[in-house]
Amino acid sequence: MRYHSSVILVAVDDLLFSSKIRTTAKQAGIDVTFARTPSEILEQARALRPSLVIFDLNSAKADPIATVASMKADDGLASIPTLGFVSHVHTAVIEAARQAGIDDVMARSAFAGRLADILLAAAGRPTS
Repeated sequence: MRYHSSVILVAVDDLLFSSKIRTTAKQAGIDVTFARTPSEILEQARALRPSLVIFDLNSAKADPIATVASMKADDGLASIPTLGFVSHVHTAVIEAARQAGIDDVMARSAFAGRLADILLAAAGRPTS
């Protein structure tokens, strides 16, 4: 996966995951920017050219399936890597995200467990 910058864009409105991502990124010295609505996400993706966009696929506010589809249909945004996390039992959401073009989907528990490595890899730093 080729990353564009060391900024990671996060489309997560769950307070627990937002806090976990923010804390883990701060400890690793990685810049993260949060966006919560589809228009904010697309605007920030264009402005920042992030190394990764992380989506909570259960977020109603971010409309992640439609937002990913919009990104992948836009020549200027299509190459930005996307990762979504979701409860492993939500198979319809997982399939919809894949159909929309998301690059990677992980179970919430796997995402939480691998968060530091995900952020480090996206920032172009060695992982454990």
